[in-house]
Amino acid sequence: MIHATSILSKSKAVAEEGLVLLDGPDGIAISMTPDAAEETGTSLIAAAREARGQVAPDG
Repeated sequence: MIHATSILSKSKAVAEEGLVLLDGPDGIAISMTPDAAEETGTSLIAAAREARGQVAPDG
């Protein structure tokens, strides 16, 4: 089991000076190249779909 703090709020991504900046909660800030951001986005979407399948439905 993974022990990590879950982030419940969304993060905001913007493009600036040829980089993608991700501004998240609690002062989290990440800068990536466009290619790295695109690959990360694809990976995040796939992981989100998988995670939803791991949670038991309500009721």
